[in-house]
Amino acid sequence: MFSLLVLCVLPLAIAAPTSEKRQLAPTVNLQYATVVGSSFAGIDSFKGIPYAQPPVGPLRLKPPQPITSNLGTVLATGNPRSCPQFYMSTNSSSLPLDVVTEITDTGVFQALSDSGEDCLTVNVQRPSTATASSNLPVVYWMFGGAFEFGSTQTYDASELITTSVAQGKDIIYVSVNYRVGGFGWLAGKEILADGSANLGHLDQRLGLQWVADNIAKFGGDPFKVTIWGESAGSISVFNQMALYNGDNTYKGKPLFRAALMESGSVVPADPVDCPKAQDIYNTVVDKAGCSGASDTLACLRSVDYETFLKATTSVPGVFDYQSIALSYLPRPDRVILTQSPDILAQNGQFASVPFIIGDQEDEGTLFSLVQSNISTTDQLVEYLSTVFFHDATVEQIQGLVATYPDNPAAGSPFNTGALNEIYPQYKRIAAILGDIAFTLVRRIFLDVASSVHPSVPSWSYLASYAYGTPVLGTFHASDILTTYGITPGYPSASIQSYYISFFNTMDPNSGAIGLPSWPQWSQGKELMHFLALSNALLADDFRSASYDYLVASKDYLHI
Repeated sequence: MFSLLVLCVLPLAIAAPTSEKRQLAPTVNLQYATVVGSSFAGIDSFKGIPYAQPPVGPLRLKPPQPITSNLGTVLATGNPRSCPQFYMSTNSSSLPLDVVTEITDTGVFQALSDSGEDCLTVNVQRPSTATASSNLPVVYWMFGGAFEFGSTQTYDASELITTSVAQGKDIIYVSVNYRVGGFGWLAGKEILADGSANLGHLDQRLGLQWVADNIAKFGGDPFKVTIWGESAGSISVFNQMALYNGDNTYKGKPLFRAALMESGSVVPADPVDCPKAQDIYNTVVDKAGCSGASDTLACLRSVDYETFLKATTSVPGVFDYQSIALSYLPRPDRVILTQSPDILAQNGQFASVPFIIGDQEDEGTLFSLVQSNISTTDQLVEYLSTVFFHDATVEQIQGLVATYPDNPAAGSPFNTGALNEIYPQYKRIAAILGDIAFTLVRRIFLDVASSVHPSVPSWSYLASYAYGTPVLGTFHASDILTTYGITPGYPSASIQSYYISFFNTMDPNSGAIGLPSWPQWSQGKELMHFLALSNALLADDFRSASYDYLVASKDYLHI
């Protein structure tokens, strides 16, 4: 239920200011449309600008197609439509979540939340002083949501831009809507043969190409783009670095020059046509009533929207028992994502751009709330073996689990002793899930990146500013509140200062006045430790036994 609370509250929390007089509506003339936005409190906003043809009808489950006709006047003044959302499985057998699920995953709820297939749009926000000759650095935001939910509806960068202006480091902000759930990440051998895998990443890439072609008209410099994301969006940042074996060029120019990853980097994954992916595809086909079709993929494209939506949400979701063993995620397809991301990283096949990467201290707590039937080490091993790592032996999983003491004081929320153990093994599960998906994988990626691209600067952090939050600690996605300036205070002010400097100069220290110097990670493997009232340096060597085991086990710990 906490996850639903976050989803419901966050859009309100990040709403733009409403207390000052509106200015005249700004207008930008693009080659294919005249875009009319809104101006408020010194910020121009253009929300819901189409960047691709609607992926409906025969274009459902197809790569995004560029716009080829003139759209006339686009009123980019309202809340953009989100792509179809997947919160929890419609096959859930638990109560009362099944009731909630039936409501949230129906066409009626999706309509009320303004969700639908015609959703491939970008938002652009800028200082009202920006002109076509401003050449401001550009931030390209990819939202999180476990590749299952999320949209640009939830994010307004007015406060961040206002802060950038106050610091004399103006930025332009772009956020992209991309397809999620089964609409964007359905896999299987049929998808592979059709060339329609990893559609969400193709949406993001086409959005970046839109920026290259159009952002100068808004006052942005297409050669000063930083890609930025959180959670699934952060994983998407690395994958955008690694798509096409690291080729991030368009018309002979790089699409971005820097990267910022909040809670997510390399996710080792089995191929698009692996058994688990095929099982998901077969389930969707069955629930859509397409099992008897000679061409099941063509059938999925032909069924009505609500039928396909309910079919895609009939598989486990991130807040179900399977947690972050996701039904939908990026998988190697041999063309776009040519190999598992961990292999691409090891081969140095990713764009060698400066980057920042970091984590919340308690990444795993949010994803460990519903496994209360797990109360022993043996049950935990069985859970990881059957749900997560199908390529690993029981003995290999036992080895991983053994690096996490069966002691609540060692678990997450970290540094809270015996407190917050809401069921036996909760804090242990939270520590493991947080590490294998986020925190220790981050360190593995940093080690690899420093080896294969030693001249490329990188910085890393750990956030602990929400220490003491019951049960959750400094939980996954809580950084959205600080980076977007929703929770004023020292963490937000310092993080925004570092980030704005990075967006402008590709160095978080450049002009970050009054803050500790943030050393590059390769210099001493130190993290910037974001605390409630200060920042400090922290050695990136905690849970070393678990880290060493993950490194040694990388070949079979694939989702």
